[in-house]
Amino acid sequence: MNHDTTCTSGAADALSSHSVFGAPCWVSLTSRDMQATEDFYHAVLGWEWRTAKLGDRFRIALQDGAPVAGIAGVATMWQVAVAWTPYFAVPSADDAVSRARERGGTVAVGPLSFPPGRAALLADRDGATFGIWEGDLFTDWEAWRRVAPAFIKLHTRDAFDAAIFYGQVLDWATERPGCCEVHYEGNEVVLRSRGTVVARISSGALEAAPDPTIRPHWQVHFAVSDVAACAKAVEKNGGTVLRQSEAEAVLRDPDGAQFTVTGHMDQDD
Repeated sequence: MNHDTTCTSGAADALSSHSVFGAPCWVSLTSRDMQATEDFYHAVLGWEWRTAKLGDRFRIALQDGAPVAGIAGVATMWQVAVAWTPYFAVPSADDAVSRARERGGTVAVGPLSFPPGRAALLADRDGATFGIWEGDLFTDWEAWRRVAPAFIKLHTRDAFDAAIFYGQVLDWATERPGCCEVHYEGNEVVLRSRGTVVARISSGALEAAPDPTIRPHWQVHFAVSDVAACAKAVEKNGGTVLRQSEAEAVLRDPDGAQFTVTGHMDQDD
């Protein structure tokens, strides 16, 4: 989990989590070996790196000079899983944590203060991990949406039940101005913020499945120009191709973190 990469006090044009509350505002990766992680994602996705203000354990990934993701070498220190995690903007981290606990979620880390904000790492009722962030966003949200993940998707046991949990924790579909809109389309829930599709929730994952690609989890999808080339680069650099089609590939890095590369952006309906 990379708390500090979600914000910076020097980003004068950045929005706060009060402005885009309930929407995903960042993604980060926990890692055991920072150098190996940097080398892998540079080879596969072409990312460049710079240090974050919290020190040597934290890095910010840049794509064409723009921040796209955070990486933190804290998996062993904090005893958390190596995984890609989406962070959702909230007006109050304390309130969101309390609502998650009341509804059967669990808290792994936090809320912790990382000026000018606060963060926590949680799990929903089915064990899918997600983060929350209160404070100034790292960069302009609209700009991040253009260069960051194509979208995030929750694979879970029951999309409707999950949408109720997240809706109550993150204030989706409420009367508050600026909240996320929720639409049900068959077995899938579609989340929109400011008219843009920012997340999807899909039914079908098995809670006790031994395969981590099936257990409930948030999957981060990165847009790329050449899916096949990315898949080859993953295998060449010690990762694993779990599934591959012409349009996308589900991949695992050498540390065990799963992610997807897609040749198309998620489109609004």
